[in-house]
Amino acid sequence: MESEKSKILVFGGRGYLGKYMVKASVSMDHPTYVYVRPVDPSKLQLHHEFESMGVTIFQGELDEEEKMVAAVKQVDVVISTLAVPQHLEQFKIIHAIKQAPNIKRFVPSEFGNEVDRVSGLPPFQALMENKKRIRRATESAGIPFTYVSANSFASYFVDFLLHPHQTLQHVSIYGNGDAKAVLNFEEDVAAYTMKASVDPRTCNRVIIYRPPGNIVSQLDLISSWEKKTGTTLQRTHISEQDIIKLSESLPFPENIPVAILHNIFIKGDQMSFELNANDLEASELYPEYKYTSVDKLLDICLVNPPKPKLAAFA
Repeated sequence: MESEKSKILVFGGRGYLGKYMVKASVSMDHPTYVYVRPVDPSKLQLHHEFESMGVTIFQGELDEEEKMVAAVKQVDVVISTLAVPQHLEQFKIIHAIKQAPNIKRFVPSEFGNEVDRVSGLPPFQALMENKKRIRRATESAGIPFTYVSANSFASYFVDFLLHPHQTLQHVSIYGNGDAKAVLNFEEDVAAYTMKASVDPRTCNRVIIYRPPGNIVSQLDLISSWEKKTGTTLQRTHISEQDIIKLSESLPFPENIPVAILHNIFIKGDQMSFELNANDLEASELYPEYKYTSVDKLLDICLVNPPKPKLAAFA
């Protein structure tokens, strides 16, 4: 690994994953920078928090090329955590990086399925196609990259599936509930990404986050939660056909979440392919890092459940 700490710039650092990424960078003693839109009142507290952590803050829009290039020229690694509606805005980041030969690594905003190895219903496939477009543009530009397949965010989906902040007697199950998914704690996603972004072994490679303790089905999750809470939840199965119909009938962007649910929890795409000797898996690359398993996260949820979060798709 590098003896001198790389300077890391995060785009989207005030967003859902971006906050974790910035804090992980600082905790690993990287000189940390963020490029964010001019601060609005709702983000002021986080802005001050970043300043108190020693983060260098560049304020600007993604259309302000000179500002972006000036920021990129001051760092070694660029990590994008831009949300889904802004994925294609990353063409502008790529253009800025092309003018900054100092960049040793670019990590575009993915953090989900391994898009070159899976497929989904049309609304989700369109999202994955945008990620592929960013991959191919990065490669065409000759920019050193690491693509992160982090599968699913554990806090987000535990909240969505179990609603641990509420006392409910009922739970919905998508499909038969047997399909295996990979739920990774957001702090671990950020920590693994920081490690990978400066690791020579991951340069121009895909890294997949598939720790064995995070591979679970909906039924696994529900059973574990029932044991920990001493409750028995009433279960309602929503059929695959109903989910497919919703993906076809709901307007954009409401059709995207149901297509994602189908892919992860009915089709089981995150575990649909075997990892081989050429694949890079995070928990194997970094065995010294103690990740938070789904079981440990459920224990956390008993006392401090995650705040509900709505994902933005448009």
